Amino acid sequence: MEEREELVSPEKHMIKLQYISQGKTPREHLIHIGEVCEAGCKWVQLRLKNVDMATYLNTALECRNICDQYGAIMIINDNVSVAKASLADGVHLGLNDMNPLEARRILGDNAIIGGTANALEDCNRHLKDGVDYIGLGPFRYTKTKEKLSPVLGLEGYKKILSKFRIQNSELPIIAIGGIETSDMPEIMKTGIDGFAVSGMLTRQEDLEEKIQHIKKLLTKVTS
Repeated sequence: MEEREELVSPEKHMIKLQYISQGKTPREHLIHIGEVCEAGCKWVQLRLKNVDMATYLNTALECRNICDQYGAIMIINDNVSVAKASLADGVHLGLNDMNPLEARRILGDNAIIGGTANALEDCNRHLKDGVDYIGLGPFRYTKTKEKLSPVLGLEGYKKILSKFRIQNSELPIIAIGGIETSDMPEIMKTGIDGFAVSGMLTRQEDLEEKIQHIKKLLTKVTS
């Protein structure tokens, strides 16, 4: 991966709110990404399923342009090849995707690499493999993901995070999966560092107001 001057190390500046793209077509994904970026979201994950490589890459290149326009970080879901070819800032890997160590070898030290986790064992493995953040979930049932892992809920987050933090790990952990704004204050009490959301920010009215509200909630937990 070629280095980009605007890339900021996640260790120095971890953005707390990630939008995971949603849409019936690649074009809809791009429209929604543009809307959330214009409304102030600075961290986007392009998540296309069941498309060919050419479509994924072409969509990623357009996504790169949108993110550059708004100064947003761009992450590709699952596909390391597309992440490299589109000059994405990084990749998010599921439990059954490429090992983060191999992704790091391909994308380079400056790449942001995230990993999905559903249990303490997953978090420990990601810590060992050197990911930059963990997406822990799902918080509740969501239709946006196929083959959903067991729902964690508040108690699941509390149990996993209490044990994980004993290791003195400062690795950012992002909550994901069916989260609504009203859930966030209680979720943050578990030690979660941020949120990855999809439906909450897709085709929503007062999108800028909603994003600013979430950012204020996240600022309170870090201040």
